[in-house]
Amino acid sequence: MMINSHLQKPPSSLPSSLSSPLPVTNTKDGIRATAAEVEARAMMNTITSLAQSNEAVTVKAVVTVKLTAGSIISNLFGLTAPLDLFTDLLGKTFLLELVSAELDPKTGLEKKPIQGYAHKVNKINDEVVYESSFSVPAGFGEVGAVLFENQHHEELYIKTIHLHINGFPDPSPVTVTCDSWAHSKYVNPDKRIFFTTKSYLPSATPSGLKKLRELELQYLRGNGEGERETSDRIYDYDTYNDLGDPDSDDGLARPVLGGKEHPYPRRCRTGRPRTEKDPLSEQRSSSVYVPRDEAFAEVKQVTFAAKTLKSVLHALLPQLEMTLVNPNLGFPYFTAIDSLYNEGVTMPKPNVSGFFQSIIPRLVKSVSNSQDDLLLFETPEIIDRDKFSWFRDEEFSRQTLAGLNPFSIQLVTEWPLKSKLDPEIYGPPESLITTELVEKEVRGCMTVKEAMKRKKMFILDYHDLLLPYVSKVREIEGTTLYGSRTLFFLTREETLRPIAIELTRPPIGDKPQWKQVFTPTWDATGCWLWRIAKAHVCAHDAGYHQLVVHWLRTHCCTEPYIIAANRQLSAMHPIYRLLLPHFRYTMEINALARESLINAGGIIESSFSPAKYSIELSSAAYDKFWRFDMEALPADLIRRGMAVEDPTAEHGLKLTIKDYPFANDGLILWDAIKEWVSDYVKHYYPDPALVENDQELQAWWTEVRTKGHADKKDEPWWPVLKTQENLTQVLTTIIWVTAGHHAAVNFGQYMYGGYFPNRPTIARTNMPTEDPSEEFYQNFLKRPESALLMCFPSQIQATKIMAVLDVLSNHSPDEEYLGEIMESSWAENPVIKATFERFNGNLKKLEGIIDERNTDTNLKNRVGAGVIPYELLKPFSKPGVTGMGVPYSISI
Repeated sequence: MMINSHLQKPPSSLPSSLSSPLPVTNTKDGIRATAAEVEARAMMNTITSLAQSNEAVTVKAVVTVKLTAGSIISNLFGLTAPLDLFTDLLGKTFLLELVSAELDPKTGLEKKPIQGYAHKVNKINDEVVYESSFSVPAGFGEVGAVLFENQHHEELYIKTIHLHINGFPDPSPVTVTCDSWAHSKYVNPDKRIFFTTKSYLPSATPSGLKKLRELELQYLRGNGEGERETSDRIYDYDTYNDLGDPDSDDGLARPVLGGKEHPYPRRCRTGRPRTEKDPLSEQRSSSVYVPRDEAFAEVKQVTFAAKTLKSVLHALLPQLEMTLVNPNLGFPYFTAIDSLYNEGVTMPKPNVSGFFQSIIPRLVKSVSNSQDDLLLFETPEIIDRDKFSWFRDEEFSRQTLAGLNPFSIQLVTEWPLKSKLDPEIYGPPESLITTELVEKEVRGCMTVKEAMKRKKMFILDYHDLLLPYVSKVREIEGTTLYGSRTLFFLTREETLRPIAIELTRPPIGDKPQWKQVFTPTWDATGCWLWRIAKAHVCAHDAGYHQLVVHWLRTHCCTEPYIIAANRQLSAMHPIYRLLLPHFRYTMEINALARESLINAGGIIESSFSPAKYSIELSSAAYDKFWRFDMEALPADLIRRGMAVEDPTAEHGLKLTIKDYPFANDGLILWDAIKEWVSDYVKHYYPDPALVENDQELQAWWTEVRTKGHADKKDEPWWPVLKTQENLTQVLTTIIWVTAGHHAAVNFGQYMYGGYFPNRPTIARTNMPTEDPSEEFYQNFLKRPESALLMCFPSQIQATKIMAVLDVLSNHSPDEEYLGEIMESSWAENPVIKATFERFNGNLKKLEGIIDERNTDTNLKNRVGAGVIPYELLKPFSKPGVTGMGVPYSISI
């Protein structure tokens, strides 16, 4: 029988010179080592005693199973529950086989595994303990793996297997970290393989484990055929061909993303049938396949946020749509917006009493003695501190450096500004932001030439990316679009001042190109036009942030790294164990996004300006801008002109704007990550030849490029893994993206976007000066506030997005923060343990530095009257919507 093996691969490893793990203890603060390095060395001797023993040894295996809601229900009410109970009574719940790491010296073949059945002995809270005893013959050698067969009819979640060699309880057991779903043998007869926590590069794999190592990877790769089942653990690639639903409605057809026409990263293959109307598209389903060990929904509270998001998408939003019947109804007054935070929206209660209160108590309150629920939003921090901050130009500018999207602001390096698009299609390329206009706006304090030389001009440039979509988007009712440029001037206080916004419409039909520049003015009409122009720019920035900076550059581009790692890096590989905590939960949250957020007619399309072209626009951005080597924070800053290399400066970079809170904090975090990764890599790869000759590592990185990011596979900028430094840079970049980058653009979403006038996701009306009717323009002059409110999202769009942002910004009670919890196999390796503790110390120092910076009144982009302190890159956080905390992975 073929044995296949996938464990939820334990996250780190021991050097090949060490023979066994340190004991670990689950504590409230995480998994911590319980012995010092001296004890670790003593324990190595204990474990090697099994390998060197000349006598038979009794080994007791203790298996810990975590109960989940699904398994409890199955055990109580499932059709096979009586059979499983009988199996337990027989003491044959699991079949375990101990596998020797050595070949038989006489035959040159694998030694026969030692078998034993495990029986139930105890239940503590939500964990059940099973035990099994083995008589291990003399000369069996070190245990390298445990084969596992689940005799129940339902899957079970296996946490750990401890092998007690020197009596029971053994103070130094061999720990096998599983954290994996074990399928029933009645579903799949293949046994599971769980390797011990000792790590090996491929070339150093013990002879008795080589076949198992390769068999495991073969199974995880699959054969690329058939529809995936829920219990499968197969990782493979496919295009984004499942966002549309043409069989339901022609209007829900969407192009395939991935390929020459629409380049895009790849996602996990599900193998669902193709649609009837479009043979290139895949049918949609009520749930989207992810490999079984990527779906942790029932195992940890950390996925509470994912479950809450699902409830919001599938239950709350339909209730909202029933309540707010008119999808185009806007807010008549600003006081109506304020009422969302003090009066709420009354909704009919769902059939299940208390349903919303149990899953989203922060959002939905029960109305006593009523048949209704109340959707009542918490007051976002931005208006709690200063109700009118969103109105001010200073805050508009400050948020480009210390807000939700600090990744778009860039230095102006070419003048005059000019489009690179085809003028035959899009009209004259020259910008109307002229030298004369700029010098007038800066009150003649310097010339444009001098400003360029002194690096004083910065820009948000969404002109060429958005302009090709303007005419298509304008065919859709209820939205509009422009290409936009927003120019800023750097003041002596290191703050930015907006000086001009240019909005452009390309030629449409018989209408020529339209463009106009808006500036801060001292007359009422100009003032209101400036405010409405800012609303359009904010909608462009909110869309770019969500579609490109957040979804594309973190969620979407990370999935290929995860798929390739599972297909090419063994459970025993130290690099897999380094990356694993940064990959947890991401594929599941991405599947949920494809199911309900970025799909045709989903939340994104219904609430953002590009509408049905939203995700297609992210493909255009991927094609134009994405480069792996530029995802590293220092390279990203240099690329945007926000820093230059300077060996004498801190971090090796000199920032163009000294008070740039995201970059100031981010570079310290980057350096801390890089130091941790560098020490880890050097420990396992003391010689650069080991990097170049590591077949699994090279196969992983090749597959990331040629399959995961296949549309960019021939680009010359891909790093080559030849040295420890190459590998460190690649790994640091991936970890930065999953941790720092994602935290910076995700956990402040409700804080800044919860009051939607600050970050409207959509602009619904054209500028009052663009080909207006006489009636429309007169109405604007009579009541300009109404024109701004009409431009903002409708009531249903605003409340839907606010509810989603509230959940996305939330930290669950046992969130796993970067550098806080030591993975068990890191704790078991004295060298890695010490390195990690230094990493943890550096992150705690960063917390103190951020706190200190947020009290420095000279740093006006993070300190001031009504200003939100910049804390998005503070590593740790308490639960809830806090605007701080950097989790290991992209889990929401």
